[in-house]
Amino acid sequence: MDNGNLMTTVVLIGLPLRWTVSLNSYSGAGKPPMFGDYEAQRHWQEITFNLPIKQWYFNSSDNNLLYWGLDYPPLTAYHSLLCAYVAKVINPDWIALHTSRGYESEAHKLFMRATVLIADLLIYIPAVVLYCCCLKEMSTKKKVANALCILLYPGLILIDYGHFQYNSVSLGFALWGVLGVSCHWDLLGSLAFCLAINYKQMELYHSLPFFCFLLGKCFKKGLKGKGFVLLVKLACTVVASFVLCWLPFVTEKEQTLQVLRRLFPVDRGLFEDKVANIWCSLSVFLKIKNILPHHTQIKISFCFTFLSLLPACIKLILQPSPKGFRYTLVTCALSFFLFSFQVHEKSILLVSLPVCLVLNEIPFMSTWFLLVSTFSMLPLLLKDDLLMPTIVTVMAFFIACATSFSIFEKISEEELQLKSFSVSVRKYFPCFTFLPRVIQRLFLMSAITMVLLTLMTVTLDPPQKFPDLFPVLVCFVSCLKFLFFLVYFNIIIMWDSKSGRNQKK
Repeated sequence: MDNGNLMTTVVLIGLPLRWTVSLNSYSGAGKPPMFGDYEAQRHWQEITFNLPIKQWYFNSSDNNLLYWGLDYPPLTAYHSLLCAYVAKVINPDWIALHTSRGYESEAHKLFMRATVLIADLLIYIPAVVLYCCCLKEMSTKKKVANALCILLYPGLILIDYGHFQYNSVSLGFALWGVLGVSCHWDLLGSLAFCLAINYKQMELYHSLPFFCFLLGKCFKKGLKGKGFVLLVKLACTVVASFVLCWLPFVTEKEQTLQVLRRLFPVDRGLFEDKVANIWCSLSVFLKIKNILPHHTQIKISFCFTFLSLLPACIKLILQPSPKGFRYTLVTCALSFFLFSFQVHEKSILLVSLPVCLVLNEIPFMSTWFLLVSTFSMLPLLLKDDLLMPTIVTVMAFFIACATSFSIFEKISEEELQLKSFSVSVRKYFPCFTFLPRVIQRLFLMSAITMVLLTLMTVTLDPPQKFPDLFPVLVCFVSCLKFLFFLVYFNIIIMWDSKSGRNQKK
């Protein structure tokens, strides 16, 4: 069987799993008055179809911003409008102004689920397949296995096809951007990433690595020659793509400012719900939101985020490489998730995408991280009655990774890409030979903790004094693991130049 047929088989394995998950419940099902993200997406179709474009982001009698007001960039709004036109043909009641609020039916659920699948098929899945096909120094079998594992990643499937969102669109555009700039199609890559940002503003998590990698390329070519020409072309591409996306909203200053206020609602606070980042975890012991003024919280989160991602970004500018770019995408996105302002639990998907891209290089650690990322969203998934889909998809993903990459056999210093780091440490501590064993034991403890916390959350009632005990424990434990991964990936980046191992795309 040739490469094309094998990849087709992989896609055909991933699609039924996605659709099976979509048959389950969704966010806010049968829970008035606000329902959930499913209703938010439906409501945006209602608003974009029935109101003039100038009113999409403004509060009015026809557009109550407190009821799932549009708070994503223009490309999301255009996508909602496109879906609304299709919905209008099938059943106008689905998007009728005012009267469609909270609309639920099996036919409508089928339509909404289909829109996610179509977007996935058009944008995300082709990007994954092409990315894996372009991997060098890998056999066809390994490329196919890599594609299978990425497409089986449970976090994205559960959120898009269970909870209900369109993360595959923005992540797909971002992946096309990674492909472009890694394969020297810098202008196309920049265009794709601009589309990602204009679909979801959270793609800014990936913006600094893109900027630093491309700037490093320009420096390498020479800013007095080809590098300057490339810099000008990139600037023109970015400006042109943003102007085209924002054209209806930049004709008036107040219109532009209102859209920006909706995209960056700093008044909402440091974090929402239970999210596995540093601020939510610290709030268990120290109520930062109540102690510090709002503007101080913003400054502190900015400083921590900036300082935590700075070393990797500086190195990427000085030594631009596709491998360094991929790992910097991981560390920057993880820094944003852990330390930035107004983080949601689903934002961990922005870290999971670049981790999927290094799955073939460090399969053990990548698999571990992707399992933790899914576990960190457990409170949300249980809230949406997605326990069984979570168990099935996690097991399918773990089995695929364990069998495809033999992950438990790849925990040597070299396989973990910690060889040069360990050699450096052994210059001062010759007995430093136990790192792989420590990591193996940490994984075992992590797996046991996740299983036990899941069982406790599902089977036990929390104490009356601490009704949020289990969700808080899930977030706190996940946060500790994410901090460990942040250190680990930064070590790989900072010691990469000393490594003899160089897997390039």
